[in-house]
Amino acid sequence: MKITDVKIFVCSPGRNFVTVKIYTDQGLTGIGDATLNGREKAVVAYLEDHLVPLLIGRDAARIEDTWQYLYRGAYWRRGPVTMAAIAGIDMALWDIKAKAAGMPLYELLGGASRDRLMCYGHAQGGDIAEAVESVGALIDEGYRAVRVQSGIPGLPPVYGADGTSTNGAAENALPREELWSTSKYLRHAPKLFEAVREAHGWDVELLHDVHHRLTPIEAARLGKDLEPYRLFWLEDAVAAEHQEGFRLIRNHTTTPIAVGEVFNTIWDARLLIEEQLIDYIRMTSVHAGGITPMRRIADFAGLHNVRTGAHGAMDMSPICLASNIHLGFWVPNFGIQEYSGYSEETLEVFPGTWSMADGHLYPGHGPGHGVEFDEDLAERYPFERSYLPVNRLEDGTLWHW
Repeated sequence: MKITDVKIFVCSPGRNFVTVKIYTDQGLTGIGDATLNGREKAVVAYLEDHLVPLLIGRDAARIEDTWQYLYRGAYWRRGPVTMAAIAGIDMALWDIKAKAAGMPLYELLGGASRDRLMCYGHAQGGDIAEAVESVGALIDEGYRAVRVQSGIPGLPPVYGADGTSTNGAAENALPREELWSTSKYLRHAPKLFEAVREAHGWDVELLHDVHHRLTPIEAARLGKDLEPYRLFWLEDAVAAEHQEGFRLIRNHTTTPIAVGEVFNTIWDARLLIEEQLIDYIRMTSVHAGGITPMRRIADFAGLHNVRTGAHGAMDMSPICLASNIHLGFWVPNFGIQEYSGYSEETLEVFPGTWSMADGHLYPGHGPGHGVEFDEDLAERYPFERSYLPVNRLEDGTLWHW
């Protein structure tokens, strides 16, 4: 089964998404997600100018060889642009292979290890009272796990507290600048989780995202302060480059640690996994190079008592979410799946067989990964330039967002 054509689509039904569609001489097609938020056009150029010409005439069934050809065959490896581009191709090829086999993707990976996937939703508020109310609303919807963020007294709205993550999509839009104070945050976070536990008890799993803003010793202090509230995990406590710093965090707190949404290859996480410095690896299909490497990463993590917790923000298309769901259905060491939801427009452009009910995700049982792409509808939503915010300390120093 030969690849005859590859097309790249960019649309913005609420968010910008990059979609790869591969055509074969047997009439089967497959689609993959190649979205890199805020740098979408860089991935498009990498695909159209460098990778697509290499694919025409290749055997669509040789997924492993194609992945190695695109990754190992390039002298300049890794990086978010390269790995997102390879991911879009890899997902599309797995979609084709599962369709050719007439089975859902998780069956092709080795079959289901469970019946459903626990997912977590996002609760947020401008202050603690609003955040506590938001947690209650998600519990009422059936969620068993909730990520909780709130505004910080003395600061304008910060990440995760105001429900926005971009600066809009106007042609002249520039990144929104946010303000940060570590000392104010460290005093505030324990009060947030004390209030949530007091209001909602202990039957709900609670998660929290620091978004890479602390030093290792600050993260260790926060983890220790949060121990009484039994978090499911503390996410992205320090900058992802600080792998050795996780040793200090691990030595000072028993709060479970999660990291990895900005990682691109296993080399970004090798030390963290080998030394069991984390409890959950948050790498996701689109940013880690696709389904092929995610299988290896999950197996490697499983050998070291690390479970999966794939990134699932709304700036990755439903194709990526579906791929993560199928991987989660198969992988023995599944932990949890993030689910932040999609706009109605996004779900119309990317209709799929996956579903969410009572705080759990289900992949559906049709062939492939189960997501389609409405090309005609996508044309109504052209690309709109936008950025993620940037962050500054109160004295003006640029900081991690």
